[in-house]
Amino acid sequence: MRRRLRRGGCGAEVLEEAIAKLKEQGLIDDVAFARAWTESRLSSKPKSRRLIQRELTEKAVPKELAERATSGIDDEENAYKLGRRRMRVLEKAGHIEFQRRMTSYLAYRGFPAAMVRRVVARLWEERQGRGGVDDA
Repeated sequence: MRRRLRRGGCGAEVLEEAIAKLKEQGLIDDVAFARAWTESRLSSKPKSRRLIQRELTEKAVPKELAERATSGIDDEENAYKLGRRRMRVLEKAGHIEFQRRMTSYLAYRGFPAAMVRRVVARLWEERQGRGGVDDA
C-alpha cells in the first residue's frame, strides 16, 4: 500500500496518516490478508508452504506473519491430494512417464524433492493396486 501511494505522489506524512486511518478502519490487516491468501492458495492453486510464504513476503507481508499464516499447512498431505487429482491425466502413462510427469508437477509447486519421491511412489502403488499398466 505504501509503495502504491508513493508512486501516486503522496508525501511521507500524508502517506503515514492515510495508512493509519486505513488500519484504524480495519481496511488494512496483514494478518487477515495472509490468512485469506493462504486459504485461497490451498483451495485454488495448491502450492507448498514455502512458496505460499514467499508469495506473501513478496506482497510485503512481514516474514513472521507469513510463517504464522502457513504454519498449519501439511505439505505432504497437500502434495498427495494434488497428485491424486493429477492421476486422471496420467492414467495411461507407464511407470517412467508417470514418475517423470508427476514429479515435475509436484516439484513445480514447491514441494521438497524427498517428499515428492515418497508421494509419487505412494501414488504409483495405489494406481497399481487398481490394475494400472506397468511398463517399467
